[in-house]
Amino acid sequence: MPVPSDHGPFAGWLRGHAVPLTHLDPEAPLDDLEPLREVIGDARVVAIGENSHFIDEFSLLRRRILRFLVERCGFSVLAFEYGFSEGVPLDAWAQGEGTDDDLSAHLAGTIPVGVEEPLRWIRRHNRTASRPVRFAGIDIPAAGGSLLPALAPVADYLREIDPEALPAVQSAMRIAESFAGASAASAAPAWTRLATAEQDSLSAILMRLLIRFRAVEPLYVSRGDRRGYDIALRRLEAACHGDYGFRAMADLFAGSGLTADTSARDVYMAGSVLWHLERSEPGTRIVLAAHNAHIQKTSVAFDGHLTGLPMGQHLHRVLGDEYFALGLTSISGHTADMRPDENARFGFAIDDTALQPPEPGSVEAAFADAGLGLSLADLRRARRETAGASGPDRIRIQSAYVHTPVLDAFDGVLSTSTSTVTDGVRRNDRASRTAG
Repeated sequence: MPVPSDHGPFAGWLRGHAVPLTHLDPEAPLDDLEPLREVIGDARVVAIGENSHFIDEFSLLRRRILRFLVERCGFSVLAFEYGFSEGVPLDAWAQGEGTDDDLSAHLAGTIPVGVEEPLRWIRRHNRTASRPVRFAGIDIPAAGGSLLPALAPVADYLREIDPEALPAVQSAMRIAESFAGASAASAAPAWTRLATAEQDSLSAILMRLLIRFRAVEPLYVSRGDRRGYDIALRRLEAACHGDYGFRAMADLFAGSGLTADTSARDVYMAGSVLWHLERSEPGTRIVLAAHNAHIQKTSVAFDGHLTGLPMGQHLHRVLGDEYFALGLTSISGHTADMRPDENARFGFAIDDTALQPPEPGSVEAAFADAGLGLSLADLRRARRETAGASGPDRIRIQSAYVHTPVLDAFDGVLSTSTSTVTDGVRRNDRASRTAG
């Protein structure tokens, strides 16, 4: 446990009010998490973040919290930073479709962001649960790497519902296939190498399809059903947002990007959470797992430049206090820095980076100054009880920091004393680069 040093007002508040937690093991008794019940209150959507993907401790904690919220608080949907379109068959698998071994095929080629073990727990839980837990993807396809996971099922839908429109989506798929990758890190550079005419043709086709879907909604529903139409439309919207994202990223790297233009992905994710919430039975409560930078309620800025309006900001605007953002961070250890590398498996290399001592003014420094290990802080309470006092103004994102008023950005923070990069991710990354 860190040794307390001179702590400011917020560190002093933490020392008196943060709740120590006992376990990282997802299968351990859940009693130490009971204070979380009061912290989240009546929130309908509880988002659990992480300051970096590919961290063992964060994965274990999110699995523990998922289990607590399902078993003790009645949550019945896990929404994950994973493709909306790809999430549809995963939900069917979680409800018992197919065999246990089928999950590996579903997840083949996708970025290992920690979805496998929660899905396996949901499937086991659902075998005996009186109220099954559902899985909900919320993201654009392939983390922005390919439009095909969304467009292929749209093509299947149109083949049955509107064969006249099928050639249009097939044309879009032919262009999308030429630059498809496993993530935006690999697809975005490939998109920039397309001829301008192909870039524009893809955008035009997608927009024409989207407008047609909306214009002839009664016809499509009459030829099929409401749920099939809603899912197909949401998939097409994902492709449109993904296509917009390629242009936004290209402009950003070229130095000509519009302010906060990369927000297209986050507004789609927020819309997906609301989509699932609206189509669930009354009283449904959702656990939402995504990166801290997606769940925070304040804008994302780097070097004083506004770069994005995150999903959490959109959800808070719609849901108010029924949205709860719980950020996960660590004081020391190692983190997984993601570096663009087109030769790597997912378009980025993963650097196992030792964390430096927390920067003054960070929430991590406050936890360290308070002498805390694994612990939970209720930031809604902190906002009330430290009014007028300056809170932390930054929180880690991998080995760097996002500068933001942390007490406004998050409703709670769970801090670990250390963090460890998942070994399998590093091993696979090394192997892909060696093979290349």
